[in-house]
Amino acid sequence: MAAGPSHTAMAVAVAVAGVTTTNHSSIASARRRPPSFRRLNHSPRASGAVEVRVCTNRTCARQGAREVLAALVGLAPPRVDVASCGCLGRCGAGPNVAASVAGSAAVFGHVGTAARGAQLLEHLLGAAEFDATSGLAALAMRENAEAAHDKGNAAEAEALLTEAICLNACGGLHLVYSSRSKARLTLGDISGALEDAEEAIRIAPKFPLANLLRGDALLAMGEYCGAEDAYADALDLDPSIRRSKSFKARVERLREKLVGASCSS
Repeated sequence: MAAGPSHTAMAVAVAVAGVTTTNHSSIASARRRPPSFRRLNHSPRASGAVEVRVCTNRTCARQGAREVLAALVGLAPPRVDVASCGCLGRCGAGPNVAASVAGSAAVFGHVGTAARGAQLLEHLLGAAEFDATSGLAALAMRENAEAAHDKGNAAEAEALLTEAICLNACGGLHLVYSSRSKARLTLGDISGALEDAEEAIRIAPKFPLANLLRGDALLAMGEYCGAEDAYADALDLDPSIRRSKSFKARVERLREKLVGASCSS
C-alpha cells in the first residue's frame, strides 16, 4: 500500500526489520479501549511532536513490553514522547507499539527487543536524525555505567559515560549526562556534576531528574537557595515526585543544611 502525500513522514506499510504495522484506522478502533495517544495534525519536524506508546497489558508484558518501554525511553530523543498505554487490539502479535507522526498513526507489532525499538525510532525519525547503531551502543554503555556506579565504582561509571557521550548518539543523551552528573558528584567533582546536570536540562528542559541533580550539585556547593529553586523546578515538571523517598530525602538534607547555616551565623 503506497503512502499518500499526507503520510510521507510515516510510510505505514513499511516493515522495519520484521516489525509489522497496521495503519491509523486500526488505532482508531484500539482507542475505544483506554486512550493511548492523540492524533497529530501538524508536522513533528516543525513542532517537535512525536508520540510512541507501548502496550503493557498482560499479553504484551509477557512478551517483553516493559523492557522495550525502558529501552525506548533510554533511546528516544527529547522530542519523542514515550509512554505506556493500554491494549492496542493486536494481542498475540506483540509487543505492540503505537506511533503518531505528522498526522499519521500506526501500530507496529513484534517490537520485542531494544534493537527492534531502535530500528523503529530510526524508521519514524529518519536515519539522518536517529542512528540505531550508535543509540544502542550508548544505551548499553549507560546501563553498564549505572551498574558500575551502583557497585561503588564511580570512576568506571564516569569513564563509560564519557565514552558514551563521545558516540554522539542522537537519543538518550540527557540520560547519559544525568548519569555522569551522579558519578561525578560521587567522585567529588561538584563543578563537573553541575555542568552535566545543566547540559541535561539544556537537551531536555522537561526532564525532572536533571533539575534534581542540578539541585544536588548546588547543595554540595553550599548554594542552598539555588538548590531549593532547582528542586522546585523539578517539582513543577512532575508534582508526583513529592511522594518519592528520594525527593523527601533531598528536602530533608536541604532543611538540615539550612538549619545548620542559620545556627552558625
